[in-house]
Amino acid sequence: MRLSKTRVSVIVIILFHFVGLIGFMVPSFRPVFSKLVPFHLLLMLAVVLVNHYKADSRFWRFAWLVFVMGIVVEWIGVHKHWIFGDYDYGRTLGIKFFDIPLMIGINWFLLIYATGVLMQRSRLKSAAARVLLGAALLVLLDLLIEPIAIKFDYWSWAGGVPTLKNYIGWFFVSAAFLGLFEAFKIKPQTIVAPILLLVEFVFFGLLQLA
Repeated sequence: MRLSKTRVSVIVIILFHFVGLIGFMVPSFRPVFSKLVPFHLLLMLAVVLVNHYKADSRFWRFAWLVFVMGIVVEWIGVHKHWIFGDYDYGRTLGIKFFDIPLMIGINWFLLIYATGVLMQRSRLKSAAARVLLGAALLVLLDLLIEPIAIKFDYWSWAGGVPTLKNYIGWFFVSAAFLGLFEAFKIKPQTIVAPILLLVEFVFFGLLQLA
């Protein structure tokens, strides 16, 4: 049976998250798998880009804008504590630019793109409803991510745990970026990016048991 690009991509997403899940759940593997996190994000970026239908200049402007704005928002968050609270990035996400990992810009793009495509494929006809529901979904995902991020040195909080300010900030930043997705009128896409988002929910949900 010949596998389509979409099926191969879904298999890659599930397989690499499964391997990562095992790696983080086994204490002796954690140091190695922590170092692989940036490469995992780059692989997921490649999978998403390969599957994007008609990557025109509009799409690349959107992707670049979310990446840059993601870095800027995080810089404000880390250095001014205005958006999410008082936090700093650890070593897990790799190379930093002014104390902000470059991978966080890629992560913002992946999350916004995947959520935008998911909402695009929903039956919601209102752009505002898609933006608000998408932002709420990303806040739910952040609720799962936070304990894992703290445990594995993605980032750390001054008080040990994030405050309500973080989740409010996540909602409004996510809504703003999803508004960009709508404004750029990204063409309808395959199920690959939404599958990535779903797998992220499962991945971070199961890691609560680690």
